[in-house]
Amino acid sequence: MAAQRRPLILSAFLMNTTSHIIGGAWRREESQQHRFNELGLWVDLVRDLEDAGFDIAFFADVVGLYGDYEGGWASHLRKGLQIPSNDPLVLISALAATTRRIGLAMTSSVIQAHPFTFARQLSTLDHLSGGRVGWNVVTSALENSHRNFGGAELTSHGDRYNLAEEYLDVAYKLWEGSWDDGALLQDKTVEHSRGRGLHADPAKVAKIHHASENYRIEGPHLSAPSPQRTPFLFQAGSSPRGQEVAARHAEATFSMAPRRDIAAAHAAEVRRRAVEFGRDPQDVKFIQGLSFVVGSTEAEAQQKARELDDAIDVEALIAHTGGSLGLDLGYLPLDTPINDIETEGAQGHLSEIRKMTKDGTMTLRDLAHFRAQSTRVVGTPEQIADELAAWQDAGIDGVNLINSSIPGSYHEFIAQVLPVLRERGLARSLEEIQQLGESGATLRGAVTGQDRLPDSHPAARYRGAFAEYSAAATERSRDEVLGGEAQLSSTAPR
Repeated sequence: MAAQRRPLILSAFLMNTTSHIIGGAWRREESQQHRFNELGLWVDLVRDLEDAGFDIAFFADVVGLYGDYEGGWASHLRKGLQIPSNDPLVLISALAATTRRIGLAMTSSVIQAHPFTFARQLSTLDHLSGGRVGWNVVTSALENSHRNFGGAELTSHGDRYNLAEEYLDVAYKLWEGSWDDGALLQDKTVEHSRGRGLHADPAKVAKIHHASENYRIEGPHLSAPSPQRTPFLFQAGSSPRGQEVAARHAEATFSMAPRRDIAAAHAAEVRRRAVEFGRDPQDVKFIQGLSFVVGSTEAEAQQKARELDDAIDVEALIAHTGGSLGLDLGYLPLDTPINDIETEGAQGHLSEIRKMTKDGTMTLRDLAHFRAQSTRVVGTPEQIADELAAWQDAGIDGVNLINSSIPGSYHEFIAQVLPVLRERGLARSLEEIQQLGESGATLRGAVTGQDRLPDSHPAARYRGAFAEYSAAATERSRDEVLGGEAQLSSTAPR
């Protein structure tokens, strides 16, 4: 008898822009992502995802331009290379009001908002959504992003991750340490020493008095604890330093591995490191980015894949890849071998890309097709279910569904693939989904079974850590506050 399957975490990989991952696909007649400025497009799509049983609508983001292509950034505008793009935090605020169960996650860089402001924004969203907010922690590897927030240049890889951990430390203190559970009482009837009606317990609310290299924050957190306190934490780093940060902090990590063996090795390494940090290896979930071309027969699926390839903008994909590596690959012939490209800063990244191909060689044209096809699954619903089962066997806990068409890619998956996944236990049943919705489960609760971070997470050490700075600890008597003024007032002639 085959082992019983676990339901996969189902996430929709979205971005509030025209062209996200598969460059050129927006030009196809059926594609509606050019309507990205219309709230109705996203409301309808995310409601459909929620009704179908998706766990997460995840919105990627960048806060700057990709590196130059053909000597500048005009090409980015012509091709819609993630410009224009809108702020996902604002969008998911609207989606929180138009959905009931689905998790709403977004990317936000540690360079783009002060941690005090950002922690307050996410606490507010977590309250208003009933605990359905997730945060993908990124450091921003685009030079233009750093210049947009006062930096002169891209800081070193290690320094960017150091800042990220410092930023997380501040946020944890605000989310987990500033307010104790039960601090917000809002009791209109209770009698206490200062009168009637107790709104919040001063002994359970504290300032954090954080001081570090980049931040000095007194506190307290201005939001009371939200259903999750700390939002569900995603991270996507694949470098050794990125793996270390994921192992210490992430609850789920996104992967774009082109092969199952690469994904398996990455998951095993991060889980090994998580144990070193005192965490359970299963505390980190792995969500693989995949796109799907579905056909009623294998031949139909392959024909649809060829039609998609014909629509892809090869140069847009090259500009995207080169721009993310800080390389201007414009004006080079498409048959230029990657081995011939000279660069100081990104050669290691290109080397990793070359290793992912069978023969170790790759041209720019190959690179574009590699980006479009390496995480693509083509086949019948049954074949796709077989492939997803194989990914699960490799250690993957979920799929981040990449679209070539909005809303078509998701509607096709929902109508054709999801029923087969449910038959095989690879997706939650509709009854389980309904029960989750009725229970009011948070995003963390839906994924892990617990609304709050476990005690093994580094954020947990700040629970109850700031009692000496509580509001109650600052209280002084009337005589202590007024001092001589009180004495003068009592002896003054009347």
